[in-house]
Amino acid sequence: METIFSHKPTLEGTRVRLRPIQGQDAEVIHRLIQDPDIAVLTGSVHSRTPQQSPWSVESLRAIYQQWSTSDDRLVLAVIEQKTGAMVGEVVLKDLHEENRSCGFRTLIGPDGRGKGLGTEATRMIIRYGLQSLGLHRISLEVYDFNPRARHVYEKVGFTHEGTGRDALRFEDRWIDVHYMSILDIDIY
Repeated sequence: METIFSHKPTLEGTRVRLRPIQGQDAEVIHRLIQDPDIAVLTGSVHSRTPQQSPWSVESLRAIYQQWSTSDDRLVLAVIEQKTGAMVGEVVLKDLHEENRSCGFRTLIGPDGRGKGLGTEATRMIIRYGLQSLGLHRISLEVYDFNPRARHVYEKVGFTHEGTGRDALRFEDRWIDVHYMSILDIDIY
């Protein structure tokens, strides 16, 4: 079934290029998700103790190959313009066409941090979703122990809508999750 996510664009920015994800990107994604910060900050693990990823390169290749043509999500690789290296991904997912809404997630690996790449990539995909695809609302979740990501989302225009208390058990404490969204009327 064709949806607004059927077309897989390439978006050009100053610092980053966003291009459709491909199955062969699995090796890079596999390396990125080995980063302990990504595992912790996305709530994928419950302690800082190093753990083996449950995802093999082969399983990721199959998943990303499927996502490269799927109608239920838009997954774009984040490519640093300066180096040509893939440093992460941005994803529009959980499409609800009747409500013109979807969810958003991203991951940026260590080589892409602190350069404004994540901010530009987020701004680009959000503007594309709201302006080009005609979405009205894009939402996300961010854990309380990830203020760097929350800062990026606020800078792009996301608004804090609420907090899910004690949403994640991490080591010996509970972590809240914050719900944020941006509307088409928030883009100027």
